[in-house]
Amino acid sequence: MSIKADKWIKKMALEHGMIDPFVATQVREKVISYGLSSYGYDVRIAKEYKIFTNLNSTIVDPKEFDPQSFVDFDGDECIIPPNSFALGRTIEYFKMPKNVMTICVGKSTYARCGIITNVTPLEPGWEGYVTLEVSNTTPLPARIYSGEGIAQLLFFEGDEECLASYSDKMGKYQGQTGVTLPKV
Repeated sequence: MSIKADKWIKKMALEHGMIDPFVATQVREKVISYGLSSYGYDVRIAKEYKIFTNLNSTIVDPKEFDPQSFVDFDGDECIIPPNSFALGRTIEYFKMPKNVMTICVGKSTYARCGIITNVTPLEPGWEGYVTLEVSNTTPLPARIYSGEGIAQLLFFEGDEECLASYSDKMGKYQGQTGVTLPKV
């Protein structure tokens, strides 16, 4: 990038709709931070969750995923059971340009509590709300806070558009609007 990363992200968000809603500063007071940072963007988690449960003693199979393995929950806070996980989604909607991709890293505040956020890369040409997998690696219940920062996205700009973008390939998660379960 020829301009400072934070200015580039702001330009892409405001002029090209890459992030909506876009918070142009980092919000930190009495919350787990979110918004624009020096080299990335800290996303927030929405109130919509699917909490993993083993009530049905099913096998986790990405080719035949049983939606009954989750309990739907909406709330300002989500309690993730010990050694389990919940799926959530970002508040922000993303429209990735065909020459930009992102990777996601967790926030240190959560990581220091044994809470890990996993997201696959946002590929060039992808758009939608990001489905987040939030794992509780501890033997105790863990709390996460809706509307606050959950992960940081780092952006990588290519010199030119990719040969075949996610939208060109008609990717199966294109345009997802809610917490989206695995598809084959």
